[in-house]
Amino acid sequence: MYDVVVIGARCAGSPTAMLFARQGYRVLLLEKARFPRDTLSSHYIHQPGVALLDRWGVLDKLRDAGCRPIEHQSYEALGVRLDGFSLPVDGHRTAYAPRRFVLDPVLTDGAVAAGVDFRESCMVNDLIHEDGRVVGVRYTTPGGVPATERARLVVGADGMRSLVARKAGARNVVEHPRMTCTYYSYWAGVPSHFELYERPGRWIGVIPTNDDLTLIMAYFPQDEFAQVRTAVEPAFDEAVRSTAAELHERMSAGERAEQMYGTGHQENFFRKASGPGWALVGDAAHHKDSITARGITDAFRQAQSVTDRIGDRLHDEAALTAALKQYEQDLNEDFLDAYRGALNVAELRPQRQTEMLRKLVGHQSLIDRYLSTLSGACSLDDFYNDDLLAVLDQS
Repeated sequence: MYDVVVIGARCAGSPTAMLFARQGYRVLLLEKARFPRDTLSSHYIHQPGVALLDRWGVLDKLRDAGCRPIEHQSYEALGVRLDGFSLPVDGHRTAYAPRRFVLDPVLTDGAVAAGVDFRESCMVNDLIHEDGRVVGVRYTTPGGVPATERARLVVGADGMRSLVARKAGARNVVEHPRMTCTYYSYWAGVPSHFELYERPGRWIGVIPTNDDLTLIMAYFPQDEFAQVRTAVEPAFDEAVRSTAAELHERMSAGERAEQMYGTGHQENFFRKASGPGWALVGDAAHHKDSITARGITDAFRQAQSVTDRIGDRLHDEAALTAALKQYEQDLNEDFLDAYRGALNVAELRPQRQTEMLRKLVGHQSLIDRYLSTLSGACSLDDFYNDDLLAVLDQS
């Protein structure tokens, strides 16, 4: 019998399994894919996520895998341009945007090094319930053999469409409609930093990644998804050309290295994140539009939160219940502002904030603090300080 079974081995599951194992628990990590394997992703790891990678002792491995450091960010919209970068977190100001076939194996290697039993190509089919409590999982091995494992706690890190959430009856406690659809690919020969461009109805993101490639993403309103998906390449090209003409020139001078990837199924919700014998982390617990690229960083933070809250209380039922309630409170307190911020950006209406951003030009410290609200290094309450109000009050 395991202490913890974690379902899903990507950016939420592997850190959760690793941190539980480091606390001395016997942990099983099940993953339906076989790594290395790519997946849809916004790639970017903000400064709070980088700080956690360093805290966990795996940041050097990510760097060694050829992940390009990012130290400059720009934002352009409606005649306003801001250049700067987020404030540091625990001494880390550099960001990274790894391909997922690079990042995810680094994280699973860290889990295995901590003593986690990692099994790939295993399809979880159901949860085992006894006396109103989740006590294990049923799954199929790579050879097609049905198997079961019992555990004190089952953690669903299995994404937005989480089977664990469905089988545990985890309802949505906060929910909003889909806001955008997005398509992206990778280009060679396109010099870049972390670049964001916006006009009404369009958002373009540019991020350096592995193998000297540049990720370029285009966001469209959700109500255009049916039209965009039937002609992705011309829609994408037109979005970049009409939103960021200079970027379009760079992109045209480069060479696209891969096919287009994308989705129109970006849900916005918080789920009930725990119950007797189970918990959810990452996109299984909370998902928001990817336009602010917070998914990976927030998954790391949730992994740290749930394992810190449980600590040595896993086998004390009352203490475990209290710990999981504290973890759910963390979700509300630590992620609700970022959720609302993502939905605001996903409205694709830059005109609502252009005047404020125009007043930031020439005030580098305020620009960096504004960019820090996007990374999570600065809260909105801290951003709206006396220095900002004094600038905004100027005619």
